[in-house]
Amino acid sequence: MLSNKAFIGLVSLGATFLTNLETSTELKWTDCYAQLQCARLQVPLNYSDPEGDAASIAVTRLPSPLAGTDGYKGPILIIPGGPGGSGVELVLENGVLLSQVLGPNFDFVSFDPRGVGRSTPRASFFDTEAQRRFFDTSFGVINATSDGLARIWARAQITGALATQHNQNNIFEHFNTESTARDMLRIVEAHGRRNIQAWGFSYGTVLGATFASLFPDRIDRLVLDGVLDAESYFATRWSTSLLDTDKTLQAFFDSCFEGGPDLCPFYESSPEAISRKLDDLTRTIFLRPVPVQTSISYGLVDYERLRITIFQSLYTPYATFPVLAQGLADLINGNGTVLYQILEQPVFDCACGSPAPLTSISDGGTAIMCTDGAEVRDTVDELEPFVQGLLRDSQWGEVWARIRIGCSAWPKQEKKHFKGPFLGNTSHPILWIGNTADPVTPIAGARKMAKGFPGSVVLTQDSPGHCSIAAPSVCTIGFVSAYFMNGTLPDEGVVCPVVQPIFSGQPADIGGGPGPSLR
Repeated sequence: MLSNKAFIGLVSLGATFLTNLETSTELKWTDCYAQLQCARLQVPLNYSDPEGDAASIAVTRLPSPLAGTDGYKGPILIIPGGPGGSGVELVLENGVLLSQVLGPNFDFVSFDPRGVGRSTPRASFFDTEAQRRFFDTSFGVINATSDGLARIWARAQITGALATQHNQNNIFEHFNTESTARDMLRIVEAHGRRNIQAWGFSYGTVLGATFASLFPDRIDRLVLDGVLDAESYFATRWSTSLLDTDKTLQAFFDSCFEGGPDLCPFYESSPEAISRKLDDLTRTIFLRPVPVQTSISYGLVDYERLRITIFQSLYTPYATFPVLAQGLADLINGNGTVLYQILEQPVFDCACGSPAPLTSISDGGTAIMCTDGAEVRDTVDELEPFVQGLLRDSQWGEVWARIRIGCSAWPKQEKKHFKGPFLGNTSHPILWIGNTADPVTPIAGARKMAKGFPGSVVLTQDSPGHCSIAAPSVCTIGFVSAYFMNGTLPDEGVVCPVVQPIFSGQPADIGGGPGPSLR
């Protein structure tokens, strides 16, 4: 994987280049990002008026070296998570890894969904990036302050008002899952293919399930990994997401203990003792935040940042638990640098007078989830039972509740779009994948969604983390590879192990866990 600095540099370098590409109804590939190719695909902004205004979808691919030979198996469309995740960045960061895992037979293709990142028109609630940065200064953890719920709700009212002001010609109603699923079909057809081969992650499983429901006869291969409960998503509740989150945190305690003091700096005499140690540290930080200054930024490790950092670390345990353990151990001694740097971003510097390149911003994700979801008009008092319900499932309800709250003043939507039912007799069975301790898409979601699609199979990976690529499993990759290469499915009930412990002292050759980030 690229370093953060190199990755940010490549994204920045390529963003303007993508903007300057010709938008066409064909995929006119141009070299970009050193080893990738980029194109801009024209699609209808409104599929009910296909001759009306158009949208430009930013598409990228890592081409197969076997193209034009008998070994070439076509494109695999990587469906990004979020909502609001950038598929361009997903392939930039993980395309080579995916090619190594599944082999050179495929192109690995992805896209920035309409309204997101480099695709245009793009959802934006602010006139300048400076305005966005100065308003969006809080992570949003309910228990961080005594008025946390009311404060997050009040900020949502401002976001909703700003969205209304920037919703010219009701543009946001076209940023929805159904339209993006139709865009996916256009991408497939622009490759000269009739049927889709795709691997969707997290919210990308909602896109995949929507595609399979709308076009059940256009499925060649479809892997849906880290499965989001689409019914809860479209109800704007996200209320089934945290069923296994505490299991993921328990995996930190267990794996730290198993690793021992030589491999886990936060070690104590038992997993329970490590848990108590973290509770004590959290209470201390709530009362006494720790100041941090690095070479690129500065700030506080306070209760809010500590909680968000731990929560985000649950997505990718193999990549982040060892760093988290070091950061927590340092924090006990008053040094917050390592923990702060886990989510560190450079201090914002306004390039006044220069047009900002198109990059990923949070506005696109908000626009999609709030447009997709049922209308939310809850008051602060009405939100209390919802928050308490989340907290009964997991302590992390204090973080997760902000998703629904964020839609509480969204502009009223007139356009109707697909929200289910999620079912279909697909032309090839779907492979669903779930981890036993996924922090935001519990395996119950995969089992529920699979019921609507006859012949599909749920593969279980016995690991913590978000989506299967958050942990190294030769077993899982073997089944995914066999599925894409020849269409075979694992037997129902198979549980795949991982190949090494989290605290092993060895790097895990894995990708990230794309999904709904709260950074």
